[in-house]
Amino acid sequence: MHSTAVFLIEFGGILLSLGLLGRLAGRMGFSPIPLYLLAGLAFGKGGLLPLDTSEEFVATGAEIGVILLLLMLGLEYTASDLVSNLKTQYPAGLVDGALNALPGAAAALLLGWGPVAAISLAGVTWISSSGVIAKVLGELGRLGNRETPVILSILVLEDLSMAVYLPILTALLAGTGFAAGSVTLGIALGVAGLVLLLAVRFGRHISRFVSHDDPEKLLLVVLGLTLLVAGIAQQLQVSAAVGAFLVGIALSGEVAEGAHNLLSPLRDLFAAVFFVFFGLHTDPTDIPPVLLPALALAAVTTVTKIVTGYWAARRAGISVRGRWRAGGTLVARGEFSIVIAGLAVTAGVEPALGPLATAYVLILVVLGPISARWTEPIARRLSGRWGTPATATPDAALTAPQAALDDQDTVGHR
Repeated sequence: MHSTAVFLIEFGGILLSLGLLGRLAGRMGFSPIPLYLLAGLAFGKGGLLPLDTSEEFVATGAEIGVILLLLMLGLEYTASDLVSNLKTQYPAGLVDGALNALPGAAAALLLGWGPVAAISLAGVTWISSSGVIAKVLGELGRLGNRETPVILSILVLEDLSMAVYLPILTALLAGTGFAAGSVTLGIALGVAGLVLLLAVRFGRHISRFVSHDDPEKLLLVVLGLTLLVAGIAQQLQVSAAVGAFLVGIALSGEVAEGAHNLLSPLRDLFAAVFFVFFGLHTDPTDIPPVLLPALALAAVTTVTKIVTGYWAARRAGISVRGRWRAGGTLVARGEFSIVIAGLAVTAGVEPALGPLATAYVLILVVLGPISARWTEPIARRLSGRWGTPATATPDAALTAPQAALDDQDTVGHR
């Protein structure tokens, strides 16, 4: 009874704090994500008021938060949209990997950590945070922008790449042989491909099965199906986020719209819990010794992510303003980076890798929402100062009306 009371007090205090911080952020006109992270630092290990009883529940809520964020992203687009974007944007995925993984690998080698640590840190710097970016796109009202499918394509390519990268990394960390690693990799790729095939081929049947006039039953079926698929995907070495995203794209029509309306409050609640959980597992005293290398790595990979988004959006024929928005939105790192660093630290590769990765992600998860909002206005102001119109698109051959449309929410929703 006493532990239940303590749990309710702790968790109630967390939710109340989040609500007040969200109000404060709204009045000041910026994303509440950095404030949620700071709240996690205050309540976490080494913080002002460490929590013990509610930590396990918060951890589960954080996992659900990421799953719901990716499900809601998937509900915005159809399976055919996803497939066509993946076919056209895979070169952007290759550029993304090259530009953003190499700085991490180089930093680890310069620090003398060895090749396995280099591969681990390469993953930390490569993968953008789907959870943070999904939250930011919704807050900024950009889910319908023409550059958003480009952003989503890169995120999906990154998440699908994790189906290849994580089994390889796990095999390297465990020191297993080539055969065992190949089997794990084959299973991961097969499951990801199967889920995508089912989403594309049988999306209408899935929507018909899920559909119901009663909001309560629709909510239970959609949420249950999403968690089930995400759990199976995770068990089979595929990202739970990928599974949730593919469930979202498999649903269409009135089902997608109804699920979106019903799940939005749950998404906001659990997404906030996710960001708090991230801060809970960071000891503030571990950050100062690795702050300078983390800042340097964050500065380099902020530029490389902006270049990645700009290049991908330019290739898709998006106007200059949309290109800067795409680049700025991709800056945030988050859940996957922490998972990768955790695997490496648990395996005993390099003790300093964990604090460095934590400081790096904290910097970019705070900078990410700021970059998403301000990269395009700053670039526009600088280009005007340099005498270059921000909407000039000689390389994309866009007309003025097309450029104007490109800055509006013109992507069709379901």
